[in-house]
Amino acid sequence: MNLYKLKSVAALFLVLWQAGCSEKIEPQPLTYTQLLTGKDNKTWTLTSFQIIDAGEESPVVPARNLFEYTCEADDQFVFYANSERRFEYTNGPTKCSSNEPSVLLTDQWTFTNANATLEFVLPVLANARLPFIVKSLTETSMTLEVYLDELSGINASYRFMFTSSTK
Repeated sequence: MNLYKLKSVAALFLVLWQAGCSEKIEPQPLTYTQLLTGKDNKTWTLTSFQIIDAGEESPVVPARNLFEYTCEADDQFVFYANSERRFEYTNGPTKCSSNEPSVLLTDQWTFTNANATLEFVLPVLANARLPFIVKSLTETSMTLEVYLDELSGINASYRFMFTSSTK
């Protein structure tokens, strides 16, 4: 009789142990903010842009054409995953002068899921946060568009393409 109870307890233990291990682990897709910031932070470089005027798109133009000096073309945008949502605009590998600081601007970014709007400072356009519509976002590329009609009454927009080598 003791052997029967021992086998029953062992069988029950085995069933419970296997049931505890049968939970499926479902991979969670990355959210926009995780794609934007990575785990801690992510660095993006502006690579090209387009102007859309009255619905007509210009050819894609290299970002270096936006800047007066070539040393500005490799500057970087760093989005942090911290609770403050810190944003930095930093010098890239090429500084314009040896005494120029590494961090050119520190601010915050915001993201609204409802309309896929990312707000941050893009120094080539303005010194204030602008509302960019996220057109596409992957781990390595981002396309943002800002509509000028909302800001100035002009029926045009700028589309900016960024790349990131960090994940």
